[in-house]
Amino acid sequence: MANATNVNDPLLPSTTADYSIVKNALKRRRLRRGSSDPNIRETHLLEQQHTSELLQNAKYTPENKFDLKPVYMFLAAYLGLGAFCFFLVRDQIDGRKKNGMLDAIYFCVVTMTTVGYGDLIPRTKFAKFLACIFVFTGMALVGFVLSNAADYILEKQEILFVKAIIHKKENGDNHDLMKEIEANKIHYKVLTTLGVILFLFLAGIFFLYFFEDLELFDAFYCVCSTVTTLGYGDKSFSTKTGRLFAAVWILISTICWAQFFYYLAQLYTERRQRSLIKWVLTRKLTVSDLDAADLDDDRAVSAAEFVVYKLKELGKISDEDVSLVMDGFRALDVDSSGTLTENDLLISSQ
Repeated sequence: MANATNVNDPLLPSTTADYSIVKNALKRRRLRRGSSDPNIRETHLLEQQHTSELLQNAKYTPENKFDLKPVYMFLAAYLGLGAFCFFLVRDQIDGRKKNGMLDAIYFCVVTMTTVGYGDLIPRTKFAKFLACIFVFTGMALVGFVLSNAADYILEKQEILFVKAIIHKKENGDNHDLMKEIEANKIHYKVLTTLGVILFLFLAGIFFLYFFEDLELFDAFYCVCSTVTTLGYGDKSFSTKTGRLFAAVWILISTICWAQFFYYLAQLYTERRQRSLIKWVLTRKLTVSDLDAADLDDDRAVSAAEFVVYKLKELGKISDEDVSLVMDGFRALDVDSSGTLTENDLLISSQ
């Protein structure tokens, strides 16, 4: 066991660092369990509450803080400028019109999201040119800005979902629960996004059925053709209230639908990677594997050499990556001792 510890420590100095506070709290709680001392019971309750807070916050916060203010500014600028431009050329747009400014905003949204029902159509060359500009600008806005904002918002909803699971199972082995949740993070993203999409589907069907007077199946059909940006145009939002609702609903639903398939692709890739990792780590080693892993040709494979070999086999790093790292090491190893010391760093920094 001592040898195993010596092997692991240099390579994984912080393997359990993220959970150390939680583990210590759980350990202290187990030691105090069953005590009849009121002070100890009070301490136990406080530690249990603190542990629960740690579990709800540790390792499960948004990976990158995202500022939504620029998103709102970009979206407001796009919709404001687009609505103004299309309002000015409203006489050059044919179709079922209800209100000049509202139609302009609605047309701007269906253009940006590439839904394109066809209920409003640019007629002149100038109006068509404006539509071409705004469709490409809108696609860029959706792809680079709004999708990141949607990912951030959905991740916050995912965190609430995960915290609810932790709270429900807080009497179990919370350390193992946190590891399980972290390992299935993409899975929770898929579930969260699916829940949001189902809500948006029902909201769209409800609105089309009660406010646009569509039959239930036609409402479902219109929602499907809208969310997938198919937009045949035989069914669409034709009332003032409907277009006001559509200006918000279309934007949110189409982006969430795209994020859902993005997360599904991530989940599929992650599962394939896990299958590869399991195969690589469980397959039997051969003599040729040992020869390939023996980087210094001393006919013995150290722990570091074994890790490097497995990482290469998993596709995490390549021989070129190893060569670049080794070049950096040699540049710092001034005395060519094969190890780095403070003296090496002082000399190399001069």
